[in-house]
Amino acid sequence: MGILTDDMKRVVRQQRMGFIATVSPDGFPNLSPKGTTSVWDDDNLVFADLGSPTTISNLLINPYFELNVLDGFIRKGYRFKGKASLITSGQLFEDIKTAYTSGSRGIRQSLLPTLRYVLLQIEEAVPFISPAYTPDITEANMREQWVPYWEQIQTENA
Repeated sequence: MGILTDDMKRVVRQQRMGFIATVSPDGFPNLSPKGTTSVWDDDNLVFADLGSPTTISNLLINPYFELNVLDGFIRKGYRFKGKASLITSGQLFEDIKTAYTSGSRGIRQSLLPTLRYVLLQIEEAVPFISPAYTPDITEANMREQWVPYWEQIQTENA
């Protein structure tokens, strides 16, 4: 059994949008959304590099990252920390590319062109939960509060 639990995998697959933090050579943080984030296996997440020059250049110098994935409706998610590898060729590249182009392995299909994938080896994974859960607030209560909010925002922006 790997580090990623079934619930962690569910949240990542459902949300797809993760925010990855890297560190620039001058020590400044860089936070970048990754809309193709998915589960590769029990110990690794992956995303397609669709236009991430700063993230990639930072990872080339310092491969350590933190990725946060949040379910905005229930205001819970996970923090993943570990070491990134850039995958640009070889069998692993072909396997990941096939998964993205076919929608296999639980990865949502993406036909956007990419020359590189980022494999995120997870070394630590911990949940994060909104402080709004205290006292005695449940996930059902959160949904009741936030689903109408997000529906209203979508209506206002339509």
